[in-house]
This record gives sequence, C-alpha cells and structure tokens, in this order.
Amino acid sequence: MYMRLSAILFPIVALALVGAAVWGYQENQEKNSILIKAENQYQRAFHDLTYHVESLHRELGNTLAVNSKSEPFVRKSLANIWRLTSQAQSEINQLPLTLLPFNKTEEFLANIANFSYRTSVRNLTKQPLQDGEIKSLKTLYQRSKDISDELMKVQSQVLKHNLRWMDVEVALASENNTVDNTIIDGFKTVDKKVSAYPEIDWGPSAQSLYRKRTYSAFSGIDMTQEEVKKKAAKLWGLKSSENLKIVENGRGTEYSSYSVSLNQGDQRLQMDFSKKGGNLLWYMRERKVRGQKLTPDQAVSAANRKLKSLGYPQMTPINYDEYDNVASITLAAVKNNVILYPEKLTINVALDNGEALGLNATDYVFEHKERKLPVPRLRLKEAEQYLNGDFRIMSHDLALIRNDENQEVLCYRFTGRINGSKYRIFINADSGLEEKVETIDTAA
Repeated sequence: MYMRLSAILFPIVALALVGAAVWGYQENQEKNSILIKAENQYQRAFHDLTYHVESLHRELGNTLAVNSKSEPFVRKSLANIWRLTSQAQSEINQLPLTLLPFNKTEEFLANIANFSYRTSVRNLTKQPLQDGEIKSLKTLYQRSKDISDELMKVQSQVLKHNLRWMDVEVALASENNTVDNTIIDGFKTVDKKVSAYPEIDWGPSAQSLYRKRTYSAFSGIDMTQEEVKKKAAKLWGLKSSENLKIVENGRGTEYSSYSVSLNQGDQRLQMDFSKKGGNLLWYMRERKVRGQKLTPDQAVSAANRKLKSLGYPQMTPINYDEYDNVASITLAAVKNNVILYPEKLTINVALDNGEALGLNATDYVFEHKERKLPVPRLRLKEAEQYLNGDFRIMSHDLALIRNDENQEVLCYRFTGRINGSKYRIFINADSGLEEKVETIDTAA
C-alpha cells in the first residue's frame, strides 16, 4: 500500500518542486530585469549629464568668442546655454542623489539657466550685454570647466572599473556615514568646489527669476529623528515606528531634512520631511499595480480623500497623466474661487484600487501662505477679446500663476479648443497679455 501511495505522491511532489523552482526563477529574472533597467537609466542620465556640462562649457566659450554686439549669434548661443543647462538639471533629477548634498551645484546650474534665459529673451539690440554680464559669462566659463573636469574624472572611473549606480543608491541609504564610494565622493567634490566659489553678481536678469528656497523659512522648531519617525508611522497607519529607518540629510545646514524608509516584506515606503517644522515633502510606496479599474474622476476623488487624511484642504486638479496603470494628478489650492498655481502638489494614484502611491508636496509646502489676491482690472468679456477668434471657449476660471519673470500674476484661465486640439490659455487679468499656453491631453 505504501509503495502504491508513494508511487502516486512522488510525481505530484516532484511536479510541485519543479513548479516552485520555475516560479522562483521567473521571479528572480523579473527582479533582475527591473534592476538592470534602473541601472541602465542611471548610467544613461549620468553620461548625458557629463556630456551636457562639457557642451555647456564650450557654448559659454562660443558666446565670449564673438562680438557682443552680434545680436543674432549671442541670442542663439544664450538659448543654447539655457537648453543645455536645463538638460543637465533634468539629468541630475534622474540620478539617486536625494540623500546626497548637491544643493550648491543645482543652485549654480539654476542660476545659469535663469541668467541665460532672461538675457536671451530681451531686446539685445536696444539692451546689449553689459560689461558686468560679460564678466559673469567669463566666470561661468571657467567654473563650468572645473565642474566638467570633475565629472569627467568620475566618468573615467565609472567606465574603468564598471561602477554601478545601484551601489550608490544602497550606499546613500546606508546609515554608515563613512561609506566609501567613488561616485559619491566625486559628486561631493563637485559640490564642495562649487560652494567654495565667490558669489557671482547675476544682475537683474537672473535675480528676478530665481528665488532661493530654504527650509529656514518654515515655521516651527527643529524636529528630532524620533519625532519624525512617530509622525511617519502615524501618516502610514503603522502601529509602531520601530522598523522605520531614518537618516538626516544636509546635517547642520539650512537644507536639513530627514529621509524615512521602511523595507519589510511587501512594505516598501520612503518619505522626506523638513527638519524644521517636520513638513512632509514627498513620499513613495513601491508596489506593482495590476490593471485599471478607476476612471479619471474616481482617481481624482481618491487623491482628494488621501489629501484630506493628510490634513490638506480641498484642492482642484490642474493636470492629469496616466502611465503603467498609475494616475499622476497635479492639484492646486483654491481661495475665493481663484486657483493658486504656486500652491500645487502632485499625487500618484493606483488605478486598480485608488491607493495613493506617491506624493510630491514640495511646491505646496514652500508656497503655502496668506495671500491678498488682486482684483482683476479687465472684465471677463474684455479678456475674451485677447483670444484667437477661432478659439472655442469651454470653461473659464481665475488663476494666480507665476509668469516668465517669476512674478505672481492674476489671469483668466480659458479652457477650449482650436485646430482640433484642447488648450488652456492664461490671459493677464490686468493687461490682457497672453502669459501662458498649455496643451491638454485628451485624458485630462
């Protein structure tokens, strides 16, 4: 009997073991595929960053090589500088440098972008480059060379030793502050060098656009690590903060913040808080979203429910995108029926069950304040006269936005169609100037 029973069970057990082995292999292959994809994205962003910073240095040299009165070439060159700097900023944001102090370099690039943009859009025939601006360009030319040289040194080591960015991510998340990593050390060297530079007189072109954000502007007192961990546990509905890991970023500076993480079983959470005031800046929860069951309206409702639970007021959606069964929804605060674009945040909602998987509230945290809203000088019908005659208006609102000079301006926001596409057009409520145009995706 036992022989017969074993003869029946053996194939079943063997089949189960083979099935488990195949499942484990597939899971491992899928995990490795994700890691390889992430590593490739990091490598691409880093090498593109190195290339664009080197190109930026060359373009600054081209600008200085010609007669400053050669208006068309100078304008084109300044536009190229702005483009290259913007690309470099984008690539920095794609690298896992969240826990690494890189503020000075990012601020330096932001200043170059704003300086070149504001200078390129003005009338250079009537307002040619001034002596001070040419002096600033010469300084930027030399400093961009220093940054480029340092990045190329890091790139050389990456290529020579086949260094991985996934190791950087692990090293930055480690609580061991003495960790040795060639890439991390290289980026620290770049930021240290930039922070040692004397201040540049950027002139009114850049200063009117660039506003330095600091955590020191927050109200409240400095929070301890234990206080932030308890707050994080409460926000996530965890019974205890015991399993949460926390690290301080920018220790001892005005940019000090805390990164909190949980990696336990299927729980993978990451959150950032400002040290002063304990403001939640962003969070992310990792999980695979299976399928799409929610409509855009249902996703927005789910987003507002989550925001309400986090203590935010009712907000209105101003942008909606979908990718990989996740809705990325940008919402803005509303006051006296005016949409406050500076006070915006973005929340990611899983379209299978409405769970909020991510939040970026940095703009809202820095910009939320008491505002005295202006009264529009133009009436609605008067503002409509500044629109293209073929533009078919579908809706209108009042909105407070930042214009190209970083000034807050009150606008009429017209949503409508023209040439078969849907747009939002922002008309200055005082001057009738067309401040901004947005193309709306059909899903919005």
